[in-house]
Amino acid sequence: MKENINQDNTDFMKETIKQRPINRRKLVRRTLLTAAMAVVFGMVACFTFLLLEPVISNRLYPEEEPQTVVLVEETEENEVLPEDMIADESQMHPTPTPSPQPAVLGDEQIARLLSEMELGSEDYMTLFANMKDMAREAERSVVTVVGVTSDVGWLVNEYESEGAVAGAVAGAVVADNGKELLILANVSSIKDADSLKVIFADGEEYPAAIKKGDSNTGLAVLSISKVAMLSSTLESTGTVVLGTSGSNLVGSPVIALGRPTGTEGSLCYGNITSTGNPIRLPDSNYRYITTDIYGSSNASGVLINLRGQVVGIIDMAYNASDMKNLVSAIGISDLKKLVESLSNDRDIAYFGVYGVDVTEEVGEEMGVPPGAYIMEIDMDSPAMDAGIQSGDVITKINETEVLEYQDLVKALLLEQPESTITVHLMRQGPENYMEMEVNAVLGMKP
Repeated sequence: MKENINQDNTDFMKETIKQRPINRRKLVRRTLLTAAMAVVFGMVACFTFLLLEPVISNRLYPEEEPQTVVLVEETEENEVLPEDMIADESQMHPTPTPSPQPAVLGDEQIARLLSEMELGSEDYMTLFANMKDMAREAERSVVTVVGVTSDVGWLVNEYESEGAVAGAVAGAVVADNGKELLILANVSSIKDADSLKVIFADGEEYPAAIKKGDSNTGLAVLSISKVAMLSSTLESTGTVVLGTSGSNLVGSPVIALGRPTGTEGSLCYGNITSTGNPIRLPDSNYRYITTDIYGSSNASGVLINLRGQVVGIIDMAYNASDMKNLVSAIGISDLKKLVESLSNDRDIAYFGVYGVDVTEEVGEEMGVPPGAYIMEIDMDSPAMDAGIQSGDVITKINETEVLEYQDLVKALLLEQPESTITVHLMRQGPENYMEMEVNAVLGMKP
């Protein structure tokens, strides 16, 4: 009985702990708020990093700006002749001699001297050995540009195709702007490649990008970051020396380097047969150099003289049908300003005119004023929109005087697309030429 009373007295002390019901709506709201704040924080952090990272990197590791490329053209003075490449004992160990007095030689004396200067087989072997050494030295600046394309094979595996499939051309290292090596090559035959790589004389390969190209000639300047290159490649690679491509080169010996026979590393000797053939392209004035070197119709590379200087960039596109396998080139003197613009990443402005010089004879006989005589105009070009006509003679572009067509070409290379130029010209009237002035907005070459 007592036990029952004690049990009843303790029953009221028992309690049950119940959990508070979960407010799901409030929990979801807090979760979404936390996630939203995390996303906002992440976006702010990323945005801040993107803004500040270049600034911090530039302050800690300042990047040098590429130097402006200025191409220097060598003069034609002291051109090396084949016989000058053979040294005799007196040249190997020169001794001071008094200056000889001028003397008048008779025919018999001249004939005897010429007979004594005849070259024997050993002399020819020495001559060609010296030419080969010079060519090998110049080849340090010659590279192969390979177009790489990606295809899908039978098993749907991607693979890279190179060489004959994607295309390969020879180019030359034309400049070093301190940040990049710049390579000049005609890439018109490999323009559809997905990517480009360059093979140097030491066999090393590096990916390259087109810095700027010219649709007129198909030439482009490719760039390779020096940071990505081996020091051994940089040390063994040189830049080409530019010679001159004047008319007095006719008959001069030249060496074709690169791919004159269509194969990598081929080398050919020959002579220049002509330099006066004009190439008709808008806003340009290029002379075509022909040689007696028999090569491939797909030849590419450079022509060098016997001083190792480049006198032309091989281009077979303008050969006559009866000489399509004779190696020809565009003269380097006419290309120098274009290559400078491409190397400095400048766009090439488009005007759309074809012209010639007004010779002194034509000026006197026909009464044509000096300047750039316009022979033809591209349809829908900036020149046509400005009202330029065939037969006009352009005498000034802005403040630059134009005395010949080449002056007009150089003046246009200094301008940028979308810029407005003032063209001063002379137009044939009923009795004589009248002075006119028009404005033209330059475009991009199509």
